Amino acid sequence: MHLFSRLFTRKISIKYSVKFLQLYLLLIIINGSISTGSAEPTLNNRLALQVLGSGGPETQTKRASSSYLIWLDGKARVLIDSGGGSALRFGESSAQMADLDLVLLTHFHVDHTADLPALIKSSYFETRNKPLPVFGPVGNAAFPSAVEFIQSLFGPNGAYRYLSDFLQPQSANYSIQPNNVALKDAQLKTVFNQNGIKVTAANVQHGSVPALAWRVEIAGKSIVFSGDTNGKGDNLALLANGADIFVAHNAVPERAVGAARSLHMTPSVIGKIAAGAKVKQLVLSHRMLRTLGKESETLQAIALQYAGKPAFANDLDFFYP
Repeated sequence: MHLFSRLFTRKISIKYSVKFLQLYLLLIIINGSISTGSAEPTLNNRLALQVLGSGGPETQTKRASSSYLIWLDGKARVLIDSGGGSALRFGESSAQMADLDLVLLTHFHVDHTADLPALIKSSYFETRNKPLPVFGPVGNAAFPSAVEFIQSLFGPNGAYRYLSDFLQPQSANYSIQPNNVALKDAQLKTVFNQNGIKVTAANVQHGSVPALAWRVEIAGKSIVFSGDTNGKGDNLALLANGADIFVAHNAVPERAVGAARSLHMTPSVIGKIAAGAKVKQLVLSHRMLRTLGKESETLQAIALQYAGKPAFANDLDFFYP
């Protein structure tokens, strides 16, 4: 009898515990406090940097390739790069193509540009009614310029020529406006200054690939994106001077050699640039198999130069200047 009483009481307890949990979850959902995959900036933060893609070209890392959003007042205003997987992350972030002021492309490797057509196609189902400026580097024998890149996708003879209306403002709700950014080697140049957003570009070294680093000044703050570079020269440090957030690509470990080292910054180079520029926050992104698992080694090398505490980026992370 005593055993039966205990079992009966336990069943009642479980029954009402389940009912209570169901009611609690329902109240949370009604109040909008439970996460449903959306990663919108909190209302307490006017300005936010969101990492859409924290990886490189390897699918094995299960990270989207390089891509970033700058949010202001709950709207996505600037998109930097659009590597593979970033269109999905863009949707998960609840961003709208209709809200973007411009797109900045660091260079034309696949892991920085592959999802741009997907995002443009997605915009067809929104109510965007203003031009979309796209800025990128000039070309060379191996790579197109920004204008050539957009034409190769959406031009009348492009791969997605069925979307060529986006290059003809009279035929679509808005037009894509591609712009080549031609710079002298040691030049920093403002290429956009509208709607409270100022964008400055600098050439950086990424092997034989024409590549740019970007500085975005918005709401009294500055966010700098290294893109892919080996960090040689003074341009990146000058561009990042005093930045509130510096996004540096941690694609190779400290002991990297050969082509990998000639294309990307080692952690000690990142630390030297961050320290020289006196950046307030350092965010390490473009994380690849050769750097994943080596975070302690990376931090040690950076700490020899930079006194701040770097953060390792993951997809959909937010950082606040």
